[in-house]
Amino acid sequence: MTKKKKRKPSHNKISNLTNTILSILKKDRNQSFNYKQIAAKLGVNDASSRNQIIKTLAKLASKEEIEQVDRGKFKAILNTEYHTGIFDAAQRGNGYVICDAFEDDIYIASNNVNKALNGDEVEVYVYKRRKRGKLEGEITNIIKRAKTEYVGIIQIHKNKNFAFVVVDGNKMQTDIFVPINKTLKAEDGDKVVVTMEDWPEKADSPNGKVIKVLGKAGEHNTEIHAILAEYGLPYEFPKEVEDYANTIDLDIKAEEIAKRRDMRKDLTFTIDPKDAKDFDDALSFEVLDNGLYEIGIHIADVSHYLKEGTVLDDEAYERATSVYLVDRVVPMLPEILSNGACSLRPHEEKYTFSAVFKINDKAEIKDQWFGRTVTYSDARFAYEEAQAIIESGTNEIPQEVSLTGKPYKTDQNIADAVLKLDELAKKMRSKRMRNGAISFDKVEVKFSLDEEANPVGVHFKTSKDANKLIEEFMLLANKKVSEFVSKMKPPKTFVYRVHDEPDESKLAALQGVVARFGHKLNFKSRDNIAASLNKLLSDVQGQKEQNLVDTLAIRTMSKAEYTTDNIGHYGLAFDYYSHFTSPIRRYPDVMAHRLLQRYLDKEKSANAEVYEEKCKHSSNMEYLATKAERDSIKYMQIKFMQDHQDEEFVGVISGVTDWGIYVEIISNKCEGMVRIRDIKDDHYDFDQDQFALIGRETKNMYQLGDEVVVKVKQADLVKRHLDFELIGKHEE
Repeated sequence: MTKKKKRKPSHNKISNLTNTILSILKKDRNQSFNYKQIAAKLGVNDASSRNQIIKTLAKLASKEEIEQVDRGKFKAILNTEYHTGIFDAAQRGNGYVICDAFEDDIYIASNNVNKALNGDEVEVYVYKRRKRGKLEGEITNIIKRAKTEYVGIIQIHKNKNFAFVVVDGNKMQTDIFVPINKTLKAEDGDKVVVTMEDWPEKADSPNGKVIKVLGKAGEHNTEIHAILAEYGLPYEFPKEVEDYANTIDLDIKAEEIAKRRDMRKDLTFTIDPKDAKDFDDALSFEVLDNGLYEIGIHIADVSHYLKEGTVLDDEAYERATSVYLVDRVVPMLPEILSNGACSLRPHEEKYTFSAVFKINDKAEIKDQWFGRTVTYSDARFAYEEAQAIIESGTNEIPQEVSLTGKPYKTDQNIADAVLKLDELAKKMRSKRMRNGAISFDKVEVKFSLDEEANPVGVHFKTSKDANKLIEEFMLLANKKVSEFVSKMKPPKTFVYRVHDEPDESKLAALQGVVARFGHKLNFKSRDNIAASLNKLLSDVQGQKEQNLVDTLAIRTMSKAEYTTDNIGHYGLAFDYYSHFTSPIRRYPDVMAHRLLQRYLDKEKSANAEVYEEKCKHSSNMEYLATKAERDSIKYMQIKFMQDHQDEEFVGVISGVTDWGIYVEIISNKCEGMVRIRDIKDDHYDFDQDQFALIGRETKNMYQLGDEVVVKVKQADLVKRHLDFELIGKHEE
């Protein structure tokens, strides 16, 4: 890896600092400067130059020539603490700056925000301590805006000369002013995307222009597109990308087959969700003469079609991931690839990239091979069908889970393969858990939708043996590919999926919460943490607090991310881990395929800095996609609850704040808020130590984990708010 050259200070600009600084201060006698502002005036921004400025200021403060200006000004310059951080806006106009230099966040009063917006990188002046010893500051400079495009509802002024866009959410306290000639002919009440152009110094609101009209607020497609636009995610492919994809040669050719390992005769099948359209992985199974099993994990060879330097690859990289919203998938690749050429559909030959293992009855790996293949899928199963084989031990698929809607018998060889793979997967999983892996089998909420995407029911998706079978073999491929490249000599650049150890303070907070339900955690060592968390997750299975505890336990974990710097994967207890098995929907898997093939071809290591930048982009896009997915679920929860306004529900208090309590309904996992001002039987105060609201007169307590009865007060689709009315505590 080449080292970055240090930028040399601009000596011609700072060679005579004493006279330069004095002239600045004399010229602007009434203005106070900090050392960074002086550096900006000199046009230098490197650390070395700034340090020279600070040293010069320190010397000047003690010299007699300082009498020409205010000596106190130098003391102020030297004593002022300026730091940089990220502004986290609160809904009341105030906020906090998250800064690496301090353990606690810096409180910013609303009158000291100074036009900073949520997520902005800012310079903050930390000037005193608030009560309770908290830091307080003032934002002095906006270094970089987090975003310039916002989603909101346009309000056309009655004289029709201008409009304001009221931005969605509660993080932005100002509207955006839009001249009427920059509204794109949006109508009053439309939901739009607006870009912020400038913010004049004395103006209350920034100026902007509408760049996209999404439709009428409250309409289903409008709101789904608004969620995507909020995070800068596309919902359609540019025409040139679709046109390029349609020109790709999708035929399976003899000359290409000759370059690959031909595994078309191996027994091969896929197991996926019943509503899946893209099948990017398949398993092959063969019993060898020596008693070993040859098991192939075959992954769609996306990189064969997705060539670097094309508009298609550029678009896939920018997206970096498919986005799974509650009613649709926004794919990373156009449908001709994702659901066509790269989908391992039954009875079709496909180009694949494979990890092939020879495994014994103890689930021990005796041999491995990685490379490009051509395969043929003999059958396609839904998870429910594979589960029926596992549970019955036969090849019979009952009508209630059959993809055909009729009972049938699958090939006995396939049934035998599924049963043996299940047996081996359970041994691999058991070993992984003994090594310290953490088992997050969180209940997934799914909505049943009608043809117009209206929610007509809720069901819960749980992970069964068939799901875990596929999971274990995908984990095996990801782990072994990563390990294979990592052990190459000389070392090679690769894309890793890493997961750091959990944060101790978050673990302590989790302990405080789960103690409310009678659970205990042991954090004495790394092994104890994993074992203790697994026991907790097992103990809450089927309990009223399961979803709450599962969610909080996941939040204690560090966020997994992509990087070229391998630190292992804590949650899986793997020293080596990469994403290899889903290139249709994840760009890092495409990068892993390309790099693996590069090294199989004996080429030199790729540029680590280039790939690290791609990793950061992929991690960020994954984060945005996850937020969009959660917002879409919240939207559908609100839509579902609109039809249940007069019903009472039993829920669990899932969060307590100084403005109210969050309640998660047990029967459908929908979460809403009971605002503290709406609890009328007493004046309630927030007790942070007890995770509770406590009545001043009655001493009545609503505490985290309590069961309560609620009714829908307001279900606002446009603002995405679900408010509950508290009926009282639930008496069993």
